[in-house]
Amino acid sequence: MEPRQAKFKIGQVVRHRLFPFRGVIFDVDPQFANTEEWWESIPEDVRPHKDQPFYHLLAENAQTTYVAYVSQQNLLADETGEPVQHPEVTSYFGEFRGGEYVMRPSYAN
Repeated sequence: MEPRQAKFKIGQVVRHRLFPFRGVIFDVDPQFANTEEWWESIPEDVRPHKDQPFYHLLAENAQTTYVAYVSQQNLLADETGEPVQHPEVTSYFGEFRGGEYVMRPSYAN
């Protein structure tokens, strides 16, 4: 199967479709690029397909901040317009404008 086109972009704020967290995308893999152990640790009934983009997020929930690796099928655009409170956001991004972050030039390809 051909990998699918990325639906979301770096700097976009997204939320998880099933779990209560949101985050800002700081990197995208065109298809699964994590370990088999990680993939198999996901319960089979909710395990995503590997042939889709996977996103690296600076994520937050009500209790903490962390880095998440999430399949495209499990993400939705965040419609709140609110910034993400992850402490590493300013390492990757500058201005928060129109509900999205602008990547710092030192991180842009």
